[in-house]
Amino acid sequence: MSVRRQKLVKWIFIIFVLGLSVWAIYSSKEKGNGDVQAIGDFVAVTDSDANDGYGAYMKRYSNADRPAAEIRIEGEQYASLEGDGFDLVDGFQGLEGQAVLTPESGTISWKVQVDQPGLYNVRIHYFPIEGKSSAIEREFAINQEVPFKDAEILLFDRYWGNRENEIKRDNRGNDLRPRQIEKPIWQIASLEDNEGYYDEPYLFYFGEGIQTVSMTSLREPMAIDYIELYQEPKTKTYEERKAGYEAEGAEAAEGQFIVIQAEDATLKSSPTLYPLSDRSSPAVTPYSTSKVRVNTIGGLNWKLPGQWIEWEFEVEEDGLYQFALKRKQDQLRGVYATRSIMIDGKYPFQEMKRTRFSFNMEWQTDVLGGDEPYLFHLTKGKHTIRMAVSLGELAPLIETIESSVLELNELYRKILLITSNTPDPNRDYQLEKRIPGLIDAFREQAGNIQAVADYLEQSTGERSDKVAVLHTMVRQLNEMAEKPETIANRLKTFKVNVGGLGTWILTVREQPLTLDYLIVASPDSKLPRAKATMLEKIKHELGAYVASYTEDYDSIGSTEDGGRSVTVWVTTGRDQAQVMKGLIDDTFTPDTNISVNLRLVPGGILLPAVLAGEGPDVALQAGEDLPVNYAMRNAAADLTVFPDFEEVAARFRGSAITPYTYDGGVYALPEQQTFPMLFYRKDILKEVGLEPPKTWQDVYNMISVLQKHNMEFYLPIESATNNATLVPNAAFAMLLYQNGGQFYRDNDMKSALDSEISMQVFKRWTQFYTNYKFPLQADFANRFRTGEMPIGIADYTTYNMLTVMAPEIKGLWDFTIVPGTEREDGSLSHEVASHTTAVMMLDNADDKDAAWSFMKWWTEKDTQIDYGRELEGLLGEAARYPTANIEALEQLPWPIKDFNNLERQWQWVRGIPQVPGGYFTGRHLDNAFRSVVNQSENPREALSDYILYMNDEIALKRKEFNLQN
Repeated sequence: MSVRRQKLVKWIFIIFVLGLSVWAIYSSKEKGNGDVQAIGDFVAVTDSDANDGYGAYMKRYSNADRPAAEIRIEGEQYASLEGDGFDLVDGFQGLEGQAVLTPESGTISWKVQVDQPGLYNVRIHYFPIEGKSSAIEREFAINQEVPFKDAEILLFDRYWGNRENEIKRDNRGNDLRPRQIEKPIWQIASLEDNEGYYDEPYLFYFGEGIQTVSMTSLREPMAIDYIELYQEPKTKTYEERKAGYEAEGAEAAEGQFIVIQAEDATLKSSPTLYPLSDRSSPAVTPYSTSKVRVNTIGGLNWKLPGQWIEWEFEVEEDGLYQFALKRKQDQLRGVYATRSIMIDGKYPFQEMKRTRFSFNMEWQTDVLGGDEPYLFHLTKGKHTIRMAVSLGELAPLIETIESSVLELNELYRKILLITSNTPDPNRDYQLEKRIPGLIDAFREQAGNIQAVADYLEQSTGERSDKVAVLHTMVRQLNEMAEKPETIANRLKTFKVNVGGLGTWILTVREQPLTLDYLIVASPDSKLPRAKATMLEKIKHELGAYVASYTEDYDSIGSTEDGGRSVTVWVTTGRDQAQVMKGLIDDTFTPDTNISVNLRLVPGGILLPAVLAGEGPDVALQAGEDLPVNYAMRNAAADLTVFPDFEEVAARFRGSAITPYTYDGGVYALPEQQTFPMLFYRKDILKEVGLEPPKTWQDVYNMISVLQKHNMEFYLPIESATNNATLVPNAAFAMLLYQNGGQFYRDNDMKSALDSEISMQVFKRWTQFYTNYKFPLQADFANRFRTGEMPIGIADYTTYNMLTVMAPEIKGLWDFTIVPGTEREDGSLSHEVASHTTAVMMLDNADDKDAAWSFMKWWTEKDTQIDYGRELEGLLGEAARYPTANIEALEQLPWPIKDFNNLERQWQWVRGIPQVPGGYFTGRHLDNAFRSVVNQSENPREALSDYILYMNDEIALKRKEFNLQN
């Protein structure tokens, strides 16, 4: 073939590939906006044995009457109280008459005469008293019984809004995100499903005669004016409402066009719903090529069922109006985001309870009602529009998959009971005979999951990754039902696929939507273009490219040149840094007249910067080992020289100060402190007849029962991939401290692990892995979720992860203090070691007094509370801040029962000292452990060998720093 011909073939091939690519992209985009087929609501398929849910409750009372009577129960006319802190107040927050103030714990009950028995909705007139900034939680009971499981936790919103009416800017021209503050008002709320499965408020059955209504406080205080039994009126359809417009003679408004910037929302249900900056398109308003502009709201923060945003607007004349929204839903391909929309606190018509927003990567303008816009009758004056996240048609789909996950996890545990975690690949366990109904259960669940997948495909018009997970599970269930002899060999993939279903639930429950603006306009109005032109996009990209060289994106907020100042480095994310800078600008700088140059830097930059003489005055989030290591080299400042040090140190437990104490000085203040707690699955322990262990002997007793069911107890263990910077193992430190041992002796000049106590503790620790075969590597959170590890010891921040990432086991688990060791006097020691991060002053700080003022302000109670609450508001419950300040932790939004458990364990926490060469302790403790577990060495000999290395390194470092040996 000639060269010319070869070139021609090449060019033809390239053009073909490019054409194919363009076609693929185009078809993908088209598919993303596929036609939606109108199909009926899906009916949830759930466990028929679950008779404690709202669905079963309604079936039980399906024939009950729904009386039209309204019955009011005045809050001050309570019948009984359990607990302290209740109070009666006249004219509370502008209320006419009396209200009863209820604290965050205790029970209040009322007697009510019901003449007409039947099903009633219940609403409450309440005021959210200032607390810990989280939603108010109550349990509702009738005649001392909770009517159904969902009534065990009912949520009542707090109202939030921007602190400032106008968006402020820093001295570099960037918009500052407005801080969210609570805006409490008296409000009426119906008792309804906070998970989003039911559109209508709950119905409760009340018998005839005197009934007792009780509310038990679970979290946060609230004032109650009255409780009312009533009937929720039926919402009309749009056709019925339209006919009403015609009958009333309502006419379309003319010449009206109102734009509501979405970021100007007046109220929100959560502080996470703060305005955002979007630079994805030059068509977003307001817009700047290089500067940060706050111009949208929602996004990934506005995704959980029940979250709402409200805007206020004013119309100049009565009439019929249309509503439009400029929005972007670029997260849920293959699913749709749903919102319920209320005007002036009511649904205008039935269709507004479920408004869909389909997937599209671009900004687009949606008119409510589509090609035939819905018309809304508005009177002249002010109105409100509220949009709330709703599961809508997805609710029964999620409910079905949740039921399937629980059922499949139960089947998985039954199979494990026979096969163990490591089944013999050559053995037929005859599981279909040994587990009655196994094959039928597989087929039933495959059918349920297939029905969900089919509904999603029909309703969205495409097959996406959201459906692929479901099809994979269905395929495996059908194959295991067809070939039961292969079940044991498929266990690992089965577990992964069930875990995938759990992730699917999390993903689909989240319904993010970003808004740029809302439009209220006359029906004949022409709407503005939503997308940017090609020329605008090119200009935007070129401008952003130039700005990347001219703008300083590392400094957070305003930067000052004159006067006293402190340079502070922070290594967390930009969101956390912006919260911090907001607090600095609000309170620290105005109160002290000291400006702060806050810089966001990579984690490993501190050491080279200090060596080069370019380090900060103060470093935040310093690792536990850094302050003492810097102090040895005269690079960290001794804080005990400040006259008020003892007063500041009293904010923390002694255990948090221990790691920063060296040679008579203290070289940092603790920011965060975490420690282990015992987590357990209440449902599974009850199933196998076990209670949470109080002592280590109880642990030994339960291990055999768990292993009999092929379940495991978890102890924390670090990965062996890189043990150069390992801290001493949490389980070993726990056993060591509980038995009276310590890590160092002779004024921290030698390792104390050669004591008889340490040797015995090390032997006991390794025996968990040699004799009892505990796993050397495990994903505790996931195995806890599936039930393979129904109990274990883990850092208390695991609580945050489980709360957010495992909704299917909500209410089925708890945590408490770790097992204890019995002392000679018969009491139990529950001691554990903690892990901390610190705020450290560098010795070369130009103004040490100013740096100390910043450190005092940063670690004080009010600052830590504000930071913790804003951080949780910003990033959700998963980011609950583990502050080291004793008083601050109490004020963070923990449920009172859970905080009491934390407080009990915190009293037993001890710190591990940091000494010269101490980094060898964790490293060689792990080496000794691996020698015993992997190479079957004698525990005493293995530890003794590595203690020699520890002592040699300590002696070497003490000599290097001219310390006494």
